Amino acid sequence: VEARDGGAGPGWRLHAWEHDDEAVVRGWSALFDAWTLLAPVPPAALRGVFTVLAGQAVDQAPQLLSFLHLVDGPVADSELLELLRRGLDERRVGGSGGAGLSPVPHAASAVSAVRGTCREPQIDTPAAPADVAAVLDWMLDGLAAVGAVVRRNDAAELSPLGHWAVRAKLEEICTVAQTAAGHIEQSAYELLNACADYSPGPARAEYRAWVAARPADRAVAELLDAAQGDDALVRGLAFEALRVAGGTAEQAVRAAVDEPVLRPYALLWLAEQSDEGVSPADVLGAEDAAWLWVDTAAAVLDHGETELLVGHVEGASAGDPVRLFARARQSGHPRAASVLTAVSGVHPDPGVARAARRSAFSVHTGGA
Repeated sequence: VEARDGGAGPGWRLHAWEHDDEAVVRGWSALFDAWTLLAPVPPAALRGVFTVLAGQAVDQAPQLLSFLHLVDGPVADSELLELLRRGLDERRVGGSGGAGLSPVPHAASAVSAVRGTCREPQIDTPAAPADVAAVLDWMLDGLAAVGAVVRRNDAAELSPLGHWAVRAKLEEICTVAQTAAGHIEQSAYELLNACADYSPGPARAEYRAWVAARPADRAVAELLDAAQGDDALVRGLAFEALRVAGGTAEQAVRAAVDEPVLRPYALLWLAEQSDEGVSPADVLGAEDAAWLWVDTAAAVLDHGETELLVGHVEGASAGDPVRLFARARQSGHPRAASVLTAVSGVHPDPGVARAARRSAFSVHTGGA
């Protein structure tokens, strides 16, 4: 929903759900990631041991979900209890604990509702069976509350949605494992800089792996932060990576429309996501188009052959380069003067070169 005129009305996501089944599933996936927030905290939580076990058990949830996915049928609560107990014991003695499938990437923050904001203490002795049973009950209730697990007759099994979620997370892990160059531990800026030298296919594979290796909202935020820097090429590549993120990035990209540096890229990204087949000319106004032209020309100037600027002019001028240069100098882009100067130095047409030079001079002198 969206706040509107002192009330609330349907938001863009609700409109998308009306005609896009995949959007509904993506929305549910976010709910699945936050399952820890939906289960009522049991009275045992008043004792400190429960808060510690709950935080540790969240890290064991991937193992339980993977087991349920492999069994593909009801599993007795007693068997799940034993699986959880062993996992907690392994963690206590320094075992692998939470390694493997991680279908709850937001668990660290979500479980704060149970364990508070203090650093999690460790349990040096085996947890009491009653405490482990209480934590398991809380976990299964939370997963059932989001529709991922069905509980009946002292047993639990994954729902069709639960199987889909686990399978999707496993596919993400496979994508990460298959990445060729291994940029998943780098920052967004380092990733984009590295992928600047890749062809589109391998670059998309790196983007997919990088996005899959971290919570979606964090990945999107890091990419948008990198896009706001001075490097125009990185900005363009950031939105290529956001295309891999897909609908999970939509809300953040909509907010980015209000950022002048990101606005043209964000508008084009949103238009592509809408699947309405609109052209860039239908999406960008004259000012946005001029700003984007200067920005992409700056990327060419910094990272490509300056001769490519000739084609950049021809592709956007529609036979009227003077008009293009006039809009460029009025765009407010900080690189307008340097781009126009570079064009004037490489364009083979003397008339076009003079027009670019005059526009560059006008930027320097503040002319209209």
